Amino acid sequence: MADPTYVERAARVKLMIFDVDGVLTDGSLHYGADGEALKTFNVYDGLGIKLLQESGVQTAIISARTSPQVVKRAADLGIGFLHQGGHDKLTPFHALLEKTGLTAGQVGFIGDDIVDLPILTRVGFAVAVPGGRKEVLERAHHVTVAHGGRGAVREVCELLLHAQGTYERVLAQFMV
Repeated sequence: MADPTYVERAARVKLMIFDVDGVLTDGSLHYGADGEALKTFNVYDGLGIKLLQESGVQTAIISARTSPQVVKRAADLGIGFLHQGGHDKLTPFHALLEKTGLTAGQVGFIGDDIVDLPILTRVGFAVAVPGGRKEVLERAHHVTVAHGGRGAVREVCELLLHAQGTYERVLAQFMV
């Protein structure tokens, strides 16, 4: 169940962390003929991340899986912190807090699976996607309408922009 104060929580976010599989993607893995796992990202999510960065909110990715496609996507979007590999997401989370000087209460995180719980239960704004595991959905402050890889990230980015009063400012560049 969503926390009724989620908009207030979103207003305090200075750093938004994204999981990859099931959040930035729909969770599917497609294997090419050479055995390489391929991922599909949503273009709307990408622009949402860029707009969020323009508003002053920092962005990061912490993912349990390792993928060269994620490295490329993070670079394309200018995501400043990327950690991949291993189910221990808490260690890179603490490293990120130390690097930025932020408190956990100033951080948002969107995840979908039980490996995300250590971060999800510590941040000020915890978000889940509707296809997430029950344990994640129960602990989230907000659950998106859109699914992972299908606009959930864009939805969260716009929610943050509205909550922080910066949506109109970042939209102005397109209203020429």
